Amino acid sequence: MTLEPASVALKLGFLAVLYLFLLWIVRSSLKDLRRAQAGGDAAVAEMHAAAPAADATAMHNAADDLLGDAIGDGEPRLVVERAAGHPDGIAYDLARGVTLGRGDVEIRLEDPFASSHHARIERQGSVLVLEDLGSTNGTYLNEEPLRGIQPLHHGDRIRIGDSEFSYLQD
Repeated sequence: MTLEPASVALKLGFLAVLYLFLLWIVRSSLKDLRRAQAGGDAAVAEMHAAAPAADATAMHNAADDLLGDAIGDGEPRLVVERAAGHPDGIAYDLARGVTLGRGDVEIRLEDPFASSHHARIERQGSVLVLEDLGSTNGTYLNEEPLRGIQPLHHGDRIRIGDSEFSYLQD
């Protein structure tokens, strides 16, 4: 059985295009990884060089407790800005910490984008921190995706799916 030259040329052309496409994908991925790494290094250097803003979400200084900025000075609460099944403006006490999600949790969300155990707010020393519990759609703190455990400051905004909350401390 002999193959026609046109058929062989088409097969070889298809393989060449396929390999070029795969090389393009690998090249693009490597370029994105290098750009992200370079951008991350620059962002870390910039963060260390600049003084944090007053409302920035960052860890408190150890001296803050001595100066009276500890959580015990005010009642921490989570205020509903917008969440299905919750009246706007209702406040939840955070003194003991809470878990948010669609399942059996302290603050139940009727949100299709929330996981059953989506996020947790808990006390770590004198600071309340927010942690995503491995949710599918992520948790946002001040419109930035939450990465790891982050401390909460007065006025921080928390978003889970279509549900929005504000963290307030008297």
